[in-house]
Amino acid sequence: MNASSFAPLAVVLPFLGAALAFLLIRHQRSQRIVSISVLALTLALECFLLATVWETGAQAVNLGGWMPPFGITMVVDQFSALMLVVSTAISLAVLIYATGQGMADGDEDGPISIFHPTYLILVAGVSNAFLAGDLFNLYVGFEILLTASYVLMTLGGTTPRIRAGVTYVVVSVISSVLFLTAIGMIYAAAGTVNMADLAIKLGELDPGTQMMLHLMLLVAFGIKAAVFPLSFWLPDSYPTAPAPVTAVFAGLLTKVGVYAMVRTETLLFPGDRINTLLMVVAGLTMLVGILGALAQTDIKRMLSFTLVSHIGYMVFGLAVASIVGIGAAVFYVVHHITVQTSLFLVTGLIERRGGTANMDRLGGLAKLSPLLAVLYFIPAINLAGIPPFSGFLGKLGLMQAGVELGTPLAYILVAASVLTSLLTLLVMARVWNRAFWRTPEDAVHPDPILLATTTDGSVVRDSGNVSGNNSGRFGGRSTVDLLPKTMVYPTVGLVALGVSLTILAGPLFSLSDDAAQDLLDRTPYIEAVLGEGSAP
Repeated sequence: MNASSFAPLAVVLPFLGAALAFLLIRHQRSQRIVSISVLALTLALECFLLATVWETGAQAVNLGGWMPPFGITMVVDQFSALMLVVSTAISLAVLIYATGQGMADGDEDGPISIFHPTYLILVAGVSNAFLAGDLFNLYVGFEILLTASYVLMTLGGTTPRIRAGVTYVVVSVISSVLFLTAIGMIYAAAGTVNMADLAIKLGELDPGTQMMLHLMLLVAFGIKAAVFPLSFWLPDSYPTAPAPVTAVFAGLLTKVGVYAMVRTETLLFPGDRINTLLMVVAGLTMLVGILGALAQTDIKRMLSFTLVSHIGYMVFGLAVASIVGIGAAVFYVVHHITVQTSLFLVTGLIERRGGTANMDRLGGLAKLSPLLAVLYFIPAINLAGIPPFSGFLGKLGLMQAGVELGTPLAYILVAASVLTSLLTLLVMARVWNRAFWRTPEDAVHPDPILLATTTDGSVVRDSGNVSGNNSGRFGGRSTVDLLPKTMVYPTVGLVALGVSLTILAGPLFSLSDDAAQDLLDRTPYIEAVLGEGSAP
């Protein structure tokens, strides 16, 4: 039995866990145990799949015994297996963080009966998208994760969350309709939606028809990946959700769109017909995103703009279309998922300790909580690309690919990437100087909770003056655990994972380059699905 036979379990296990978690609606402790155990088991399975395809190459499994191109095919190659492992590892860390927040807050901000099943369904949708071997199954994966994300974004039912959820729903529906329309037109033109089969048949179509289908898919995936100018919805949608939800959205959802773009550009439409367009989009995404971040005072909105900005680095690597460029892009995707998610989790802790995420109202956090300062500082300089961290290594690989290409536009993109990195450092330094370095008294209208000096991470005040969620009420006073260990530990683990990317940069770059070579070659993917000798 091939290892690929276990690939569907990466989707099935979270679905079964969601069903069981829903049945345990009145047993919160059991619900938490089920959710965390299912994700841990799924992660172990995906690590096995990654180790297998690293040695043997791409593998495919045909569900129900229907042979391609007629049935549903799931394909595991180095790129998809790496994305599975990273996405589930991040999802597990965020789930533990969310569980800790729920326990500390009494689950006031997110009904436990809704959160856990929905979260597992989100993970199942992400996994299905990474494994999909045909365009319609990819569409199904997108719809599963988007439906779950609608629910998670509006948890709590506050007015800002509902308003942001409506924007998110409208944009996502437009993207999905465009994607589904493109699938219908591709099927009408080529008679199949199997991606390996399309890799052969799309090349036989009229170039004008190819370009039209190509651009339709690119726009649909560009909306989901939040590339400029299709990224207008993201900074207004993500920051309103609860901290764990924002973290997992920032880490994963846009990267599913990036994954679809990479798969489309390398497998279905190889060549350099729109590489110039992609380079322009990459440069504008980097610069517009980081300039938007400079104008923000709210840390969550600032991070949302940096999220958009750094998507441009991944599109840059894709546009170069070389092994070095795509390999660096794959490495940068892994780096960015980890670091961006950890920064959003740290921001949740900042908001909890300081009473707000507004930089103008924060100060003195380095003295009040040195651990929190360290947890922010490490991923912040990593995101900014300071040597020797993985952010620097990934950007260096992308710049090397641009220099090797040697075109004027490539050099402009290299310069734009350097400028974006410097501006990212400026943005991260602004947060450090305002929230951590200056005294609380220098802040504009600091929250009273920021001025409370404690030794155990908790504060006791009048219940009417406590900002945020409370626990442990005693008469007219409340005991608030500002930095519960159940939230700090997963954040520490995720920051450590980001540091480990630097330590393991050699093997990870080797895997990324191998994945890039297979992506550009296309033969391993096509032959894994259709059999040996089927690749053109």
